[in-house]
Amino acid sequence: MVIPGSKSISFVTETLGESQVQPCGIDMTLKEVHSLSDAGEIDFDNSKRKISKSFALAFDSSGKLLLKPGCYKIIYNEYVSVPIDACAFGFPRSSLLRCGADVRCAVWDPGYHGRSESLLVVNSPHGITLHKNAKVMQLVFVRLESAAHKGYAGQYKGENK
Repeated sequence: MVIPGSKSISFVTETLGESQVQPCGIDMTLKEVHSLSDAGEIDFDNSKRKISKSFALAFDSSGKLLLKPGCYKIIYNEYVSVPIDACAFGFPRSSLLRCGADVRCAVWDPGYHGRSESLLVVNSPHGITLHKNAKVMQLVFVRLESAAHKGYAGQYKGENK
């Protein structure tokens, strides 16, 4: 069952603007955009895992950032805590898609908390201009049939405080 946005507010520790609360979730806003600076490495058991390094891109004096086609790491303003009896899925806002860009993210597991990151892919050959605090993704919370037997315990728990 999808948890209405008005009830999802309790899972976000930041003050949300009224326009961020949607019927089926919460609009997530842009804090930082990073450019990836090296190759990552992924294996089966994470013994060889190497997360790509990145560096923050600067918004101009009016709070805008022009991004060329490519992929970027983004960090959200909102610190989210997913309850043990729920999970969340992120979807790009339709306006972002209509501008030729997409946000991709993994499942937000029960028990995860943090200021999460996602992948922003700019497909438009003309790029896209994003403003600081732009609404880029909608986070939709789903109630599990029963509470998870164990909450998320991975390395990203509590990230980007």
